[in-house]
Amino acid sequence: MSASQLNRSLGLRLVIVIVIGNIIGSGVYKKVTPMTAELHSSGWVLICWVLAGIISLFGALCNAEVAGLLADTGGEYVYYQKIYNKFFAFLFGWSLFTVIQTAAISALAYVFAESLNSVVHLPQLLPALADVNIGHVFFPFADLNVKLTAIILIIILTWINTKGIKAGAGVSMAILLLVFGSIFTIIAFGLTSNAAHVSNITMATTNNSHVTVSAVFTAMLAAFWAYQGWASVGYVGGEIKDAKRNLPKGIAIGIFTIIVLYLLVNTTYLSLLSIPQLEEIYNAGNKIAAIEAVRSFWGSNGALFISVLILVTTLGCCNATILASCRPYFAMANEGLFFKKVARLNNKQAPVNSLLYQCVWACILVLSGTFDQLTDMIIFAVFIYYGATTLGVFILRKKMPDSPRPYKVWGYPIVPAIVVIFCAVLVINTIYTRPREAAIGAALMLTGVPMYWWFTRKKNI
Repeated sequence: MSASQLNRSLGLRLVIVIVIGNIIGSGVYKKVTPMTAELHSSGWVLICWVLAGIISLFGALCNAEVAGLLADTGGEYVYYQKIYNKFFAFLFGWSLFTVIQTAAISALAYVFAESLNSVVHLPQLLPALADVNIGHVFFPFADLNVKLTAIILIIILTWINTKGIKAGAGVSMAILLLVFGSIFTIIAFGLTSNAAHVSNITMATTNNSHVTVSAVFTAMLAAFWAYQGWASVGYVGGEIKDAKRNLPKGIAIGIFTIIVLYLLVNTTYLSLLSIPQLEEIYNAGNKIAAIEAVRSFWGSNGALFISVLILVTTLGCCNATILASCRPYFAMANEGLFFKKVARLNNKQAPVNSLLYQCVWACILVLSGTFDQLTDMIIFAVFIYYGATTLGVFILRKKMPDSPRPYKVWGYPIVPAIVVIFCAVLVINTIYTRPREAAIGAALMLTGVPMYWWFTRKKNI
């Protein structure tokens, strides 16, 4: 086997593990509170979870058709070369590196460190420098104890993934089994406890206001962070056995499993905590909805249990994201469109330098922002490309009408059209409601324009 060839060692079971492992992270525990603060209605919160799940499933089904047709390492980076052109493909890959995947790693590691701090109370570091800032936007030394812990986690998980993809996927599977068991324990004990009141879930708002379309889209911005990550499995397409069948099947099974799980667990939260209680948790800034929900029926021991669970969950999702995210940069480097050293594999067939570059930038992003700032940047950027991939379903049916498709998206052309329109509206609404995060995300993405010129010039010299 050549030094630049990856092993096809992942079967359907590990594909599903990577899909689910990339999705279940911090959002399942934290994002119900910003949604509540935006909507003031338990019924509307659940509707937004359902809508976000349906759109994610529709997007996953569209992605599955493209992935089944074009499956290879690099995911959308490879797809976009055939759908659009090399420049657009590069801009996507560069966006993954500058904001989408590296910021996801940073956000997950940040929540892990926050949860660890709530359990063991990490000592403060350089508190006198907490107010040092860059343009009153970035505060690199604020909560330095949490940020340094997040950085250490990223470094350790990067090192584990240099041992090969099966080692990284094995860690994800072990963690995922533990997480599933624990979350279903919360659902079972929470919904059957005396503190639960499912009948309290209503469409009424606590402030007697009307729920606007913009509020629904803003609330779904939070929900989509919880669903974010399912497309990452496409980045390891070149390492999947019978990828054209197992990749679309794994995406569909994984995302449907997550929708069911999220509906159950958020119904549990809303049954245990009232809307005013959830809004208070959101305004406090240092509380997590899942911890307070479990505290309501298991007391302080329950709060400790869920804190440890959040640690394990974010650890698993961070590991799965690190595992998958470095593959597009490897594919780009092989084509001379990324730093040359990133194309090197180690003796475990792992893209070691791609992991290293990703690690360094993710650590820098940890210092740059807070959890919510990072996640809003990610969702803004990622939905531009979700829309582009779904539009690719239409384009490929025109360009490659006779090519064998192991999977064809259900509901064509209506389902892909819904996803494209939804992505456009979400991006526009984010610019309106979260202008700072949208501007930062767009600026990082657009640095890819001069970088494309630099890489192509260097390649042709």
